[in-house]
Amino acid sequence: MAGELEIIAPQSEQELSELVAGAMRKQTPLEIIGAGSRKGYGNPVAATSQVSTRAISGITLYEPAALTIVARAGTPLDEIREVLAAEGQHLPFEPADWSQLLANETRPTIGGTVATGISGPRRIQAGAVRDSLIGVRFVDGTGAITKNGGRVMKNVTGYDLVKLMCGSQGTLGILTEMSFKVLPMPRKTATLTLDGLDDKRAMEALSMALGSPFDITGAAHFAQSGDTIIRIEGFADSVAYRCNELTRLLAPFGPAEINDDPTVNQQLWQSVRDCTEFSGKPGAIWRISLKPSDGPKLVAGLRTKMPLEAIYDWGGGLVWLLVAEEGDCGAGAIRSAVAATGGHATLVRASDAMRSTIGVFQPEAAAVAAISSALRSRFDPAGILNPGRMYAPTNAMRKAG
Repeated sequence: MAGELEIIAPQSEQELSELVAGAMRKQTPLEIIGAGSRKGYGNPVAATSQVSTRAISGITLYEPAALTIVARAGTPLDEIREVLAAEGQHLPFEPADWSQLLANETRPTIGGTVATGISGPRRIQAGAVRDSLIGVRFVDGTGAITKNGGRVMKNVTGYDLVKLMCGSQGTLGILTEMSFKVLPMPRKTATLTLDGLDDKRAMEALSMALGSPFDITGAAHFAQSGDTIIRIEGFADSVAYRCNELTRLLAPFGPAEINDDPTVNQQLWQSVRDCTEFSGKPGAIWRISLKPSDGPKLVAGLRTKMPLEAIYDWGGGLVWLLVAEEGDCGAGAIRSAVAATGGHATLVRASDAMRSTIGVFQPEAAAVAAISSALRSRFDPAGILNPGRMYAPTNAMRKAG
């Protein structure tokens, strides 16, 4: 098991490069991790060595006036948040922390955040991780050190490696440093809550709010409680005005409660960001992306086949499901329903045995799979980087097995 392997933590990018080059020559498959906060996410990797970037750490450049920060991959996400907050700034994509959800004690790194491409509730307004990422350095599967992008937004030719590396799960290269555009933190935050709405009515309310001119930065619905929450941020006077106007707009869905307490809002939206509602509950957890209007019908159909709990984020474009970890964890029914809507489903939490059997990620269409395979061959010709994490095992992984 990968968890029983000795963890190798190179102290520098050059040391990492030499390690990977040696692994390529020996056809040694490597499992790539940051601090290990997302251990248990993704298909299990049959590696003979585990490599961590946690020692390649530190903020190498921060220019608040230029809204730019550069950090090495092993830098704790909390450290970056603290440094930015001291200047009244933040990472706009609201990076999630799944350590509690996956029952891991370590805290996430910025490299792991980019490698998994996980964005929080503010994605609907500020974009995803890849939209804030403007530069990367990484070591590919041959040991070569590659740099793409920089400290300013610009057009690129050839491979857009900045976008390509985001969400690649360490299968194309091992991230060593990243550059981001940051934004000022909102001065004021308020949350409107509508009570007792069913899923369909909740999506209608969220759709109306998101279609309004009031600049919504969070839109979620808890199916079990019937609570529908909408976040508004900005300057205090603007937030107060928009809250009042939105309350009037949403009057057909019932009275809205407005809460502008900073602590309450931080805790509430952190719980949405990290899906902590499901953290202490047994079962398998799915994360489904689809059109917001398709969510209620999909969940209702699945309820006829299995007990489940659901949380909607991104105005309904993201659905979290908690199901029993038995049989196929609902994979057959869930993926069939998702395929019919044109979305995709990811198994975020389940045992190693379940993930090995079911497969974590949505199966790729043949044309997409061919492109993915060609990219992996280009950046990791020996197939030694996280083999099997996202795709069928090849090359070194088969030899290791």
